[in-house]
Amino acid sequence: MNNSESDALELESFLQSLGSKCSFPLELVSGHGNVGYAQGNNIVLDKIKSEYHLILNPDVVLASGALSRGLKQLTGDSSLSLVAPASYDFFGGPIQYLCKRYPSFLVLFLRFIKSPWLNARFSRALSEYEYRHETDSGVSFSPEIVSGCFMLCQTSALKKIGGFDERFFLYFEDFDLSLRMGKVGKVVYLPEMKIQHYGGGAGRKGWKHVRMFIVSAAKFFHKHGLKWI
Repeated sequence: MNNSESDALELESFLQSLGSKCSFPLELVSGHGNVGYAQGNNIVLDKIKSEYHLILNPDVVLASGALSRGLKQLTGDSSLSLVAPASYDFFGGPIQYLCKRYPSFLVLFLRFIKSPWLNARFSRALSEYEYRHETDSGVSFSPEIVSGCFMLCQTSALKKIGGFDERFFLYFEDFDLSLRMGKVGKVVYLPEMKIQHYGGGAGRKGWKHVRMFIVSAAKFFHKHGLKWI
């Protein structure tokens, strides 16, 4: 748990209350401080011996049956490494376009400054970057990049690539993981697996997050290659 000790104690108490109701063991890993999203997730990588592993943000709510639908897809197709859900602001509301193509500097700049005039001028590029046509079709497809807010993985594939790259403290660690998971199996968007997501928007979170976003973007492009347009 990447948070304060008081939060960890509160969560530990909650897990203990759930313990008698669960048919599987629950364990809280804490005490390491805020080591970043990537390293925080990797801490448990050597501990898990499951067939499947769920990476899940605390700002996500799962629709009924979402997890079982994802697991059914993974068990039915051994070529898959990762399945990603359809995400909404609220169930029955607007869909979020969380699947992405490989980012260009131009697209990231446009998304970051959010200029209505520029966004209208480059609407096609922004739409293609977000797989809007594919997502709106309601049909499963294989995106290059999916959001780290919910990643249901084949554990063997996740371990094969060594989990997250811990050089990313926050932002772009999911971009990097998606690309590497795509090399060991198929990454698939599953529209019938639905979640509600409350996060996102680095630019709205203050200059500390802006700085982390820029630093992580530089690391990503240095590792995978810079695409200008």
